Order: sequence, then C-alpha cells, then structure tokens
Amino acid sequence: MKHKRILLNICAAALTVCMVFGGCVVFGGCAATAGEGASGADGASSTDGASVSPQDGGSSAPAESAAPGGDSSTSAAPAAGSKAALWLESGLAALDNTLYVYKDFADGVNNFTQKAWMGDSNLNIPAMNEAAEGYDGTTGIAAELDLSKHLWGGYMFLNGSLAAGSTVPVPDFGKTDCGIDLTGAVKLVFFAKGETGREKVEFFMGGMGWNGVFKNAAFPDSTQNISLGVVPLSADWQEYEIDLSGADLSRVGCGFGWVTNDTNNPGLTSVKFYMDDIHYEFAGPKADSGAGPKAGAGAGPVFLQSYASAAPGTNQAIINNFAYLYDNAVAALALSYAGEDARAGQIADAIVYALDHDRFYSDGRLRNAYSSGDPRSFPGWYSGKGTGFARMPGFYDPGDGAWYEDYYAVSSSTGNMAWAMLALVRVYEKSPGRTDYLDAARRIGDFVLTLKDGKGGFAGGYEGWEPNAVRVTYKSTEHNIDLISAFGRLAGITGEQKYADAAAWAKGFVLSMYDKDRGVFYTGTTDDGVTVNKDVLPLDCNTWAILALDCVASPARTGVDGAAALAGADSAGALAGVDGAAARTGVDGAAVMDFVERNMAVDGGYDFNTDRDGVWFEGTAQAALAYKQLGNTQKYNKILEFLNANQLPDGSIPAADRDGVTTGFLVSGTDIPWKYDNRPHVGATAWLAFAQLGRNPLATE
Repeated sequence: MKHKRILLNICAAALTVCMVFGGCVVFGGCAATAGEGASGADGASSTDGASVSPQDGGSSAPAESAAPGGDSSTSAAPAAGSKAALWLESGLAALDNTLYVYKDFADGVNNFTQKAWMGDSNLNIPAMNEAAEGYDGTTGIAAELDLSKHLWGGYMFLNGSLAAGSTVPVPDFGKTDCGIDLTGAVKLVFFAKGETGREKVEFFMGGMGWNGVFKNAAFPDSTQNISLGVVPLSADWQEYEIDLSGADLSRVGCGFGWVTNDTNNPGLTSVKFYMDDIHYEFAGPKADSGAGPKAGAGAGPVFLQSYASAAPGTNQAIINNFAYLYDNAVAALALSYAGEDARAGQIADAIVYALDHDRFYSDGRLRNAYSSGDPRSFPGWYSGKGTGFARMPGFYDPGDGAWYEDYYAVSSSTGNMAWAMLALVRVYEKSPGRTDYLDAARRIGDFVLTLKDGKGGFAGGYEGWEPNAVRVTYKSTEHNIDLISAFGRLAGITGEQKYADAAAWAKGFVLSMYDKDRGVFYTGTTDDGVTVNKDVLPLDCNTWAILALDCVASPARTGVDGAAALAGADSAGALAGVDGAAARTGVDGAAVMDFVERNMAVDGGYDFNTDRDGVWFEGTAQAALAYKQLGNTQKYNKILEFLNANQLPDGSIPAADRDGVTTGFLVSGTDIPWKYDNRPHVGATAWLAFAQLGRNPLATE
C-alpha cells in the first residue's frame, strides 16, 4: 500500500519548557491517544501503510478519482429544479457562519488541531481520545483525568504552527503570529456529557500567552481567557454556549480548552466526560481577508468532502477528509447549471487557490485530492516555499502516532484536471469579471498539453510524491473524452488554435478506441501507450463518448455530428483545422447503448463494468443522459425515475446500491480492488443533478 508518513501528531513526552496559564503550569505536548493530526504539510520519509481510498470519476488504468468564488454573496434562490443540487449547496451553506474546532475525528473542517496538555505532573498525561463516542456524526472526544495521579489537568486546543520545510506541526504558545481571526463570532457552542453525571469541568477559550491580566508572549491571544466556569455535567448530552459578545477575537491561538481538578469532584477517583460538535457561530456574513480560515456567508474557497464520513477503524474512514478534484469539479458544474453560481464560485476559488499554492509545484498541475473544507493552510503554517499552501488530505494511524498521505491523492491525473478546466470555464462564463478563473483553466490546459503523446491522445498524468513523481505512459479513453470537451470549451472561449488542435488530437485517440463491430469503446492502452487494454469494459467511457462526441440518433445509425464533435470549433472548422466531412466518425450511439444494456444493466440501473455485481448510481445517471442525447426520452425518463426513487431524503445519492461494487480496476499503486460502497457521494449526486436538470456537462456548447 502506498502511503507516506507525513505529519507526526503524538509527542513521546512533555516539553521541558512550560508556561503559566492562569496561574497553572502548562506542559506543551500533543494528545497521547487518538490526537487530531494536521493536514497538509510537505512530504516526509516514505513508509508503507494499510488499506485506503477507493477512487472514482472515470475509467482509466488506473482509474480517475476516488470518490457532499466569484461573487462572495450567496445565491438568491435555492438550486432550482434539482434536489441533488440543493444537497450540494447545503454542504457549502453549512460552513457559511460556522467555524469548527471539532466536527468529527480528522475532519477536514476542523481547526485548532494541535493539542497541549496541562497539569500538575508531566509523568502522567491526561487521556483524550478524539475518535470516541459522539453526540453527532461519527465520533466525539472522550477525556479523562485520573485523580489518583493528578490533582488537576486539562487540554488546550491550539492552532499551532508549521515551520517552512518542516513536516511536524507543533503547539505554539504565542512565539509566532499564528492565531486565527475569529472577528464576528458571537458564541462558542459545544455539546458535552459526563460518564456518570457527577463530573464537573471548566470549559474556556482564548487566554493563550496571558498570565492573569498580563501578557507574557510575543503574540498572545487578543482576548484573555473567556470561561464558562465550572460546569456540572449531566449523564446525557447537553448543549453549552460561551458568550463572546464584545471580545476582541482578531487573533486566537487557543480555540477551546478544558480543565478539571479533584477539589471540584469530591468522591470521584476519575473525571471522565465527552465532548462533540465544538464550533464558533457568527452572526452574519463576514468580510474575508483571505489570510486563513474565516467564516461568513460565501466568505471563501471550499472543497466539499467527497464521501459521507465512515466510522473510525474502517477502510472507508481513511478517506473521510478527502475532497477529490473530480467530485468537486462536477459539483461546481451542477451548482452552476442549477443557478447557484456563487456557490459554484466557492469551489472554483478552491481550485484556483490549490493551483496557485501547491506546496511544491508551480507548473499548472493539480493534485487528485485536497483536504475538505477551506483549502488554505492555517495561519502560521508554511510549505517548503515559505508560503501558505493548499492542504492535502490524509489519515491518522493511532498505532504509530503518525499522519499519512495517500499515493493517489498527491498524484495528478489528466482526466481530473480536464474536469477542473470545464468547471473553471463554466464559472468564468457566468462571472466574466473573474479572469482568474479563465487564466487558471489556461494554465491547467497548458500543463496537460505537455502530456501529449506523439502516437495519439494524451497520457494519464503523474503519480507519486514530489520531487520524484513519475510520468505515466498509459492512455485512458475516459481522460481523452474529458479533454475533447475541456480543450474544446477552452478553444471556443479563447479562440486559441492550440486548444482546438488538442481537442481534435484527443478525439482522434478516443475514436481509435472504438470497436465498431462490437459497438463499444475500450478503456485505453496499457503502459506502452499502444496496446489496447480490453481487460475491463467500463460504462463511463461509453456513455461519456456519446455525450462528448455529440452523438445523435439517425436512421443510418452513424450518429456523430463531426462538426459538433470538434468540441467548440466554429462551424467552418477554422479553429479546428479538420475537415467536417472527414470528422464524421461512424460511431453508432444506439449500438453503444445496446452493448451497455446487454452487458452492464442490473436491477434497474447500471454497473461500472460487465460483472453486474451492483448498481453504480453515478454511471446510471450518465446512462440516462446518454439516452437523452440520443433522443430516447422514454428511456431517459425511466432511468431518472429509478434514480429519484433511490435518492436519499436529504437529496444525496450513494455511490452504489450496496457495499463492495467492483470496478475491475485496482486502487492506484496497490493490489487492492477498487470498489464502490453504499455511501453518499458528491460525484454521484452531481451527476444525479445533471440528470434531473437534463444537462450534459460534456456538451461542446
């Protein structure tokens, strides 16, 4: 399994230097059990890990993506015409006026991820498990102070800092300017309960770098300690609030903390209690300076978490904080088609930030995945370049106290970048003043041009960690389908011949993968870039070919309008430089769907491949749109009815109708089969939105 040990999160012992906090000794350190970990720092030494993410977003060899801006105001109307699009919008809206300290274990939206314990002895660290029972979501925090070993103790939840070139974030007690600006927050909200209902605990925020009323650090919190006082806990979950009215919150290094002692807990040998859903609430929209995590309606860039969170300890939980590029690109497109252009802009802003702030590269490539939530590194966290960086996803291994990154996530696949181009061009068209969107699409396109293969088409991208990422030599039909549309749209909006030529080059490769006798598109080539890979016959490179090539039904069953298939070129072919008559391909869209029906139809939907072991909902939505493209509205409506029946009450749809639906491919860099599970998925929900709206995201409009 290819994972890299990237960020240490467990301190073997307390720091020898202590500080005074409200008259109490504080030992700097990290949580001794399932501490949070921090996402997004430079690569460190490589080490093998265990199990990992499924991937999705297309059939390549390996597959494309493993997988819920512009104007900063929110859209006036909800995602009209699509319950699925409304669910995507709600995922962004949930962060409008909220900044989380803790939502779930290792969640991408968590802030103040570095923990420092405090107490009367550095020989016994108070226990705190961040993957325990919770009030909401998949996890909560369990804390315990053993009164036979301590008179008092607690923890501070700190932003911490990451020095340029380091891979280990550390708690920071005001030595550096690394506080988060929480101006506009009106209260700190959390849920808590005691093990027995007799526990008493004090909860607080701020006060880092203060000794009573005196500052004792170079960069103390802008507010003194604000405490809820000693709280008698119930055995049932209760909601608590710390009022922040009038507080100066312009720099907060300690976002939350707790402390307890023996005096307040007579008769107890241990104080054990639970916390969850710790977050700041803001009264309304807040101006965004772009200098780290902020809150406020539409205030900044956001990547949506690709899959609903799974319980800790499962393979699925490894990708809980992953925001796959493909999933987010199709989500941005779906939101824009639904009239949610400001929301689409938030995702577009995240893509632009990731492009501009890669921790190593500056050549126009994007990674396959980023951390969900705000992509911007925390204040005081720096890459090897000495600048802020786009946070990467990962997972925490409690066995060795390390944070790991995933081989596929740090890699750069051609198809994923093509979808990012499509999203950026679309959002630019809806907000033409944002030329940074178009500039970003150009930069990504220019990088993809370097992957052109002289034998036809474009290679699959790069795999692995910097600085030694390896250029892959296989070519994916699905990737090149994506590029027909992406380069075509870019050519249409810029008028640049190089992009029109690239669209035609990608199209030529796609057509070379078409078997007219069988009526099927093959997955691509093997690593030699020539031998056709016929081992797996995926659904998407067939449905997407119909969508991208603008296949239409015809009595002759030849079905491709060559001029339209030039992906954005003008009708005279001036941009494409390809004769329209020669461009007529003879692809029979109806025959392709006949093959799909015979080999991939299952239980009212469609499987990813031909083993028919379950319904792949994302691909089923793609099939619906393929039928619509071919003019078969009866079949389109029937499939859409099936999809709507399987849509969850909240508007999302799972990746598959059951766990373990196979694809025939392996997870990149491993010998582990890539499968889909019955788990709500942004990519599948975005395609459901396309189907509900009747929109073809690969159209050469």
